[in-house]
Amino acid sequence: MTDSAVIEVSDLRHSYSSVEALRGVSFSVPRGSFFALLGPNGAGKTTLVHALCTLLRPSAGHVAVAGLDVRRAPRDVRRTLGLVFQEPSLDDRLTVFENLVFHARIYQVPRRQRRERAWAVLELVELQEWANAPAGNLSRGMKRRLEIGRAMLHEPSLVVLDEPTTGLDVQSRRRIWEYLERLQRDYGVTLLLTTHQISEAEGADLVAIIDRGELQALDCPSTLRQRIGRKLINLQIRDESFRQSLSERFTGRCTQRDTVLQIEADDPDELLRELVADEERWTMVDSLEIVDPSLEDVFINLTGRELRDRTADGMR
Repeated sequence: MTDSAVIEVSDLRHSYSSVEALRGVSFSVPRGSFFALLGPNGAGKTTLVHALCTLLRPSAGHVAVAGLDVRRAPRDVRRTLGLVFQEPSLDDRLTVFENLVFHARIYQVPRRQRRERAWAVLELVELQEWANAPAGNLSRGMKRRLEIGRAMLHEPSLVVLDEPTTGLDVQSRRRIWEYLERLQRDYGVTLLLTTHQISEAEGADLVAIIDRGELQALDCPSTLRQRIGRKLINLQIRDESFRQSLSERFTGRCTQRDTVLQIEADDPDELLRELVADEERWTMVDSLEIVDPSLEDVFINLTGRELRDRTADGMR
């Protein structure tokens, strides 16, 4: 493992009975970076994260975190990790401060440092006034802030965030990201994010897209967006038959969201000239926008447009 990498994954494989959840995944993540792991349901990203966090022993391959082999030194690896789970994991019966001190004991923070670190965390996430309140009294957004602070209490090298803003309102999500950006900037913490809010990965230093157990792409968001190489035309069309005819014509390069049709075009000007020439149909277009691809567009391009609602144990 290189000194500059906090995560090193090499030819990682794992199977559930006859189903291959991971098929030879390899990548590394530099220290102090923001790394986003994206994938549809059943892609294998949960299996990958569980292997990194020592919650699962992979069938084959090598995984190291902060220079530690997850197979040989799982306890030491866990001490280098801060975990923020998708589901709430606080003890609502304990006070906010007690939750932090309890966590410090579990992670063997020296007794004389526990209270000091707990107060530092409360200041970081701006919950000092709630220190003596039961955690159950906090709003969902405040609980999330506390969980992020708690994950930092034992000074980890890597913080793993599993859907950290699920169910939060816009204001709470923005505040959460302010704290996360501060952790990376001021404390040099590496952030690993899994999310279905693909826009949250736009600010990542490195994005990995995994599908069907294989790594489909690994690069910075700007480079990934360039991979599509096409412009996107968003057309709001009120006539359903017109939308259907365009969808059939551009099968595989067309996405429909309600009345908006998005078409990938190598030459958007040519398509627009054609639409304008058909005066009768052009009057059915309420709005038109030409945009560059987003990270979500890259994701769809690599993983396909079909729904992935499967949550079977074999592929997570």
